[in-house]
Amino acid sequence: MTSSLHRLLLASAALLATLPALAQREPAGTPQLNLPRTTISAGMHRIDAQVASTPLQRQIGLMHRREMPQHEGMLFVFEQPATQCFWMKNTLIPLTAAFVEDDGTIANLADMKPLDESSHCSAKPVRYVLEMNKGWFAQRNLRAGIKLRGPEFGNKR
Repeated sequence: MTSSLHRLLLASAALLATLPALAQREPAGTPQLNLPRTTISAGMHRIDAQVASTPLQRQIGLMHRREMPQHEGMLFVFEQPATQCFWMKNTLIPLTAAFVEDDGTIANLADMKPLDESSHCSAKPVRYVLEMNKGWFAQRNLRAGIKLRGPEFGNKR
C-alpha cells in the first residue's frame, strides 16, 4: 500500500469517527416565525396570533422558540372539530393551550411544561387551539366558557 493511500484511508477513518459528534452539534431546529397572522380579542385583551393551518405548520407549532412576546400566540386551525391533543416535543417555553369551539368559546385550558411529551387534550371536539405563554389566561382571569372574538370564530373583534 502506498503511503498516500494509507494517509487517505486514515483521514477517511478519522472523519467517519467524528460524524456522530458533528451530528449532535446540528441546530435543534428553526422556529417558524413567518406564518399568517390574525388578531383575536379575549375581553379587553388583544392577541397577535400566528395561524398554523396546514398539517406541517401545526406539527411544528411553537417548537424551537426560546421566547414569545406576551401579546403573541399561535392559533392552530383544523379542518373540522375533533378531540385535539397537544404535546411539547421540542418546545422550549411553557405554554397554556386554550381548546376553542367554532364560536370562539374556550372549552378548556391546559398548562404545558417545556419538552414534556405527555398529551393534553380538549374536553370536547374543537376546531381551534390557541397557545399562549403559560399563565397568560390565568393572569387575565380568562377560563373555560369565555368567548374569544376574531374572524376565525365568525365574529368580529
